[in-house]
Amino acid sequence: MPDQEASFADIEATLKRAAAALTRAGIPFLLGGSLASWARGGPETRHDLDLIVKPSDAERALGVLVSEGMRAEQPPEEWLLKAWDGDMLVDLIFAPSGLEVTDDVLERGEEMDVRGMRMKVMALEDVIVTKLLALDEHRIDFESLVPIARALREQIDWEAVRSRTAESPFGRAFFVLVDGLGILPDPTQAAGARVKVSPSPPA
Repeated sequence: MPDQEASFADIEATLKRAAAALTRAGIPFLLGGSLASWARGGPETRHDLDLIVKPSDAERALGVLVSEGMRAEQPPEEWLLKAWDGDMLVDLIFAPSGLEVTDDVLERGEEMDVRGMRMKVMALEDVIVTKLLALDEHRIDFESLVPIARALREQIDWEAVRSRTAESPFGRAFFVLVDGLGILPDPTQAAGARVKVSPSPPA
């Protein structure tokens, strides 16, 4: 991701441009990362523009964005490709931490209205799991996760997230943190309490 913060207007413009291009090309994708939580009413992000695609579609998706005038970058990481729309970076992620991007992953994404465009948005549980499993000893950063958890706690299947991150010490630490902060819903009210909403973020 770029070191400097982008304006949200720039992020939104690039998202619309990239999403429209991939949709026209018939390439399935999910809006991922922090924008997937923002689309559901979570905190606004100034860093992430992550689009999730299947590994078999990644190179073609990059080619589509290049055909729209974006500039390709081949990063050293083996789990994503990058495209620059001016100073705005689009990450095409095809192998996020702890998740194989399959048709099932795409299917469980939620179709939503995002600033007037219909697109699939990554399941919240997948967003949080991949963020937690990306943490390591060199990058222990809960800064983006805690606001997401606080804002959207009633929409998240916490037991599913806990189970899928149980082998990660950072996942276990996160649950200690959010429990201590009073973010986790009361377990006595958990049954049937999870709410799925699809708000259109405020203009």
